[in-house]
Amino acid sequence: MSPVANKDNSPNLILAGFMGTGKSALGRQLAKRWRRRFFDTDELVEKLAGATIADIFAQHGEEHFRGLERQVVETMLPECGAVIACGGGLVVPPGMGELVRSKGIVVTLFASVDTILRRTAGNSRRPLLKGEDPEARIRELMKKREQAYMQAGIAVYTDGRSLQQLCVIVERVYEREARALLKSRPKPE
Repeated sequence: MSPVANKDNSPNLILAGFMGTGKSALGRQLAKRWRRRFFDTDELVEKLAGATIADIFAQHGEEHFRGLERQVVETMLPECGAVIACGGGLVVPPGMGELVRSKGIVVTLFASVDTILRRTAGNSRRPLLKGEDPEARIRELMKKREQAYMQAGIAVYTDGRSLQQLCVIVERVYEREARALLKSRPKPE
């Protein structure tokens, strides 16, 4: 268990990446291991809007949804001591990667198209995958978002790794980054 992660004033761990890469499952597991609060930005958007993501997209469109995501990041996330799973496109709009990085240590999860397709199959909560060819849509979205994901945080690939293995990998990354961040902060006088 990460010593830095267990401090109340330690930086947030923020998990970014495409839908189906394991952000929520890994985030919940790490929050439990570290005894931290867990936040899922998609759940917070639904709470804020009083509607499901599918309904938000259907009634107001993606742009409105992205505005709600920004509002969640700006006003509903704690400054430290939490594990946060971001919605799949949250870091993509201009300025959002920087905003998210200002809230903690960002780890971006990646998975193959096949893995994402398997994990998201039949999930009606994913309005961007509706249509005839979800695989083509995944490839299209991943291509558009790849640069934003690469810039958002430290990349971790989830294919072929158990939740336990991913916990260990992300704990190591977090520990290294948190120590560096804490060293760079000015000491109180």
